[in-house]
Amino acid sequence: MTVWLCIPYPAAVLRSKAADVAAITDEVRAIWADMIETMDAMPGYGLAAVQIGIPLRLAVVDCSEARGQAVRMANPEVLHASGQMREHEEASPNLPGVSAVIKRPRAVTVRFLNADGQIEDRDFVNLWATSAQHQIDHLAGKMYFDHLSPLKRKMLIAKSDKWRKR
Repeated sequence: MTVWLCIPYPAAVLRSKAADVAAITDEVRAIWADMIETMDAMPGYGLAAVQIGIPLRLAVVDCSEARGQAVRMANPEVLHASGQMREHEEASPNLPGVSAVIKRPRAVTVRFLNADGQIEDRDFVNLWATSAQHQIDHLAGKMYFDHLSPLKRKMLIAKSDKWRKR
C-alpha cells in the first residue's frame, strides 16, 4: 500500500466530474487500499480518488474511533437526505491550513457499489453523513467551500494561499 500526496487546489481534477467505475476489479481494490492508507496518514475521515489525482468515482469513509471500519464506495450517490441539518467544521488536504463550518443534512442514504461489486444502500448519520457528502461533492467537482458565500470562499482560499507560502 502507498500513501499518496493530495493534489493542491486549484488543480483541474478537483473541479471536474469523476468518471464512473464500471466494475470492482483488483485495480479498484488496490486504489481503495492506497486511499485508506492515505486517509489514515492525514489523518482524515474520508478521501475521494480525485483528491489524489485519480479521476474515478471512488471514495472511502471511516469515522470510527478505533479506525479500521472504512466503507469503500464506487459511484456513490445520495438517494435521500434528512431535512434536519447539522453543522460541522470541514477541511481538505487539497486546501491546507484552513477550515470552515458547513451545514449539511444530518443523515443521508447513499447508494454505491461496495467492495464485493454489489449495489448497496447504506444510511449514514452525523459525522459519517458529513464525510460521505463531502466525498460525493469531491467526485462531482465540488469542494466544501462551495457551500460558503462567495466572499467567505474568497477569503478562505486567500488564507490558504498565504498559509502555503509561509
